[in-house]
Amino acid sequence: MSILVIAPHPDDEVLGCGGTISKYAKDGNEINLCICTKAYAPDWSEEFLENRPKEIEKATKILGIKKTFFLDFPTVKLDTIPQKELNESIAKVIDKVKPDIVYTPHEGDLNKDHRIVFDASLVALRPLTHNAKRILSYEIPSETEWGRMIEPFIPNVYVDISETFDVKVKAMEAYKSEIKNYPHPRSIKVIEALARIRGSEVGLKSAEAFSLIREIL
Repeated sequence: MSILVIAPHPDDEVLGCGGTISKYAKDGNEINLCICTKAYAPDWSEEFLENRPKEIEKATKILGIKKTFFLDFPTVKLDTIPQKELNESIAKVIDKVKPDIVYTPHEGDLNKDHRIVFDASLVALRPLTHNAKRILSYEIPSETEWGRMIEPFIPNVYVDISETFDVKVKAMEAYKSEIKNYPHPRSIKVIEALARIRGSEVGLKSAEAFSLIREIL
C-alpha cells in the first residue's frame, strides 16, 4: 500500500502522525513524505540551515519513510505564492506516488501555511483526477489546538501507536531545533500526554487521532 504524508514544515509529519507512519512502515507499506516549505536566511541562522537537512534525514530514517519530496517554498510565506503553483507542485508528487492513503494538516490550524497546504492538497486530490482511497487530516501540537476558534479539530479515526510511540519520540528528538521545554505543546511530556489522551478516548494506551476527509470503499 502506498501512503503519502503532506507536511507544511519538517517535523509536522512526526508530530501529526509519526507513530502511524512507523506502524505502516513496519507492516511493509511504502511511506512517502512531501515537505512543502524550506527555511531561509536571514530569518533562520546559518547553523539552523546547515543542520536542518541532517535532522530531516535522521527523522525520516527512524520512521521508515522511503522517499522525501521537497517543494522548497518559503516557510511562513505560502500566502505570497500563487495557489495554483502550490496545487500543481503537490499534484506532481501525488502523480509520482499514486497514494492509497494521504495525510494532510488540519484546515483550522493557527499556522496559515498549514491551512494553505490543506486547501492545496484537496485541490490536488480531486476525485476525478486522483483515486486515493482515504484522505485524513492530522493534528499538530501548538497549531491545531491554538486554532480552535477558526475550525475545531474533531477526530473520528484513531490509530493505536502503543508499540510505536517510542519511535515517534526518537524521530521528534532528531529535530533538536524544534524540541521545547515543558509546558510548551512541543515538549516531549506534552506529546506523550496527547498520545495518552487520544488513546484514552478509545480505550487504548496511546493513539494518534485523525479527521476523515474522504473515503472510497
